[in-house]
This record gives sequence, C-alpha cells and structure tokens, in this order.
Amino acid sequence: MSNRFWLLALLLFPLDVCAQPGSTAGLEPGFNQLYSLRFEQAQQYFDSWSRQYPEDARGPVSQAAGDLFEEFHRLGILEAEFFEDDETFLESRPKLKPDLARRARFYARLVRAEDLATRRLKQDPQDADALFALALVYGLRADYSALIQKENMAALKHTKRAAGFAERLLKVSPTYYDAYLATGISNYLIGSLFAPVRWLLRLGGYSGDREKGIRELQITADRGRLLAPFARLLLAVASLRSGDRGRARQLLVALRDQFPSNPLYAKEIARIDAKRQ
Repeated sequence: MSNRFWLLALLLFPLDVCAQPGSTAGLEPGFNQLYSLRFEQAQQYFDSWSRQYPEDARGPVSQAAGDLFEEFHRLGILEAEFFEDDETFLESRPKLKPDLARRARFYARLVRAEDLATRRLKQDPQDADALFALALVYGLRADYSALIQKENMAALKHTKRAAGFAERLLKVSPTYYDAYLATGISNYLIGSLFAPVRWLLRLGGYSGDREKGIRELQITADRGRLLAPFARLLLAVASLRSGDRGRARQLLVALRDQFPSNPLYAKEIARIDAKRQ
C-alpha cells in the first residue's frame, strides 16, 4: 500500500460546495489555481476571500492548503510516479527538509481555522461549513505528518479525526458529495494495508475497506463540485496501482485537458504510454 497516497488527501474535504452568503464565487477559483500549480494566484485569491470573511474558518484553512500544496511541489512530492512505485506503509524513510517559514505559517493558519470552526460549532453543532473546515484541518495535518515528517501513526490519528468530521458532515448534509472524498481516502488507505497491519489497527479503532473507498471516491468524481477533479486524480492513482493503465490514462487525459498549465498530468500520460510500448 502506498503511504504516499497520503499526498492526495491534501484536499480531503470540500472548501465551498455552497457559496458563502454574499459571495459570488466562493473558494472554488482559488482551488482551481492550485490544480493548475499557480500558487501565487491561489494565495492571492484566498487572502482576498479571508479579508472579506474574517470569521469564516474556510479562509485560513484554504490558505494552509495552498501552503502545503506549494511545499509538496517544491519537494517534488507532486510527481505522479512517486505514488506508483513505493515502499511499504511502515517502512522507515528519511525525513524531507521543510521550508521552516512556510511550515510555521501553515500551522498558524490551521490553529486559526480550528479556533474559528470550534467557536461556530459551539453555537450550532450542525454547522456544515465548520465541520468540513475541521475535517480539512486534520486532513492537512495528516498530509504533513505522513509525507514530510514521515510520521505514519500520527498521520493515521489525524486522518481518523478528519474522517469523523466528514461523517458528521454527511449526516447533516447527505448531498454534500465532496465529503465522500474524506471517507473514501480513509477506507482506501487502511483497506490497502497488509492484513496483519489492518488487524492491529482495528484493535486501535481504525477500520477500512479498499473497495468501499473506491466507490466513495467515485461518488465525488461523479457528483462532487469542488473536488471532482481531485477525486479523478485519486482514482487514476488507484487504477495505476491496480494495473489498470487504460482507466488511469483516461482519467489523466481529462485532467490534462481541464488544467493544461499543470505539466504533471501530461508527464504521467507519457510515462503510461512508454510502458505500453
């Protein structure tokens, strides 16, 4: 199982399935910039949105997502082949050298987002925006722990909390289809581990089902709004790992056409084509 699949949990949860009251576009344009690897433009958008809605947790958590995505790109973690050829989940790997200033800014934004979301939930425990903001906070912490700090068990704990907020969100809003990305990743990750590892994790309250995870990812890919492209990328990676290169190529071609300024999709397509020759 690929522990580097953790990267693809970067955008675990929806950042604006429904636009904020008074907002005409929500946060979706900023995340489309992230899909296109236009980090400066993405942060400019998030900064502007945060100034407009200073008490909304979605602002700082979006800024944190931008920080982490840019750091992954700097460290070369966004290369698609990085996911397919991997060591086992529990194998020890050297830590990467993070940008310390960006790391400090990233965690400060997560703390701010968690504080804002927690306050909103005290006023209304069913506040959907606050629930998905907290889900993303813990998803981003899991990403950093797994891919940069190489702390797999810490990442699992964060993922469990993130999935819990996503499940609460789906109970409040069952048609919040982007939230299925959260549970899909959790199920896929744990369900893909070796059986003895899954058994040990189950004793600690962790459970997963690989096929269920794929089905949940497909829901987001088919019916999600903000995260549909990301769900398709996850499905492409899962297809590569299962040997279905044709399906993976089909998904990547669609992503390449949707986000032509991102060269990573075209690079992976070329790699798939080279292996088919």
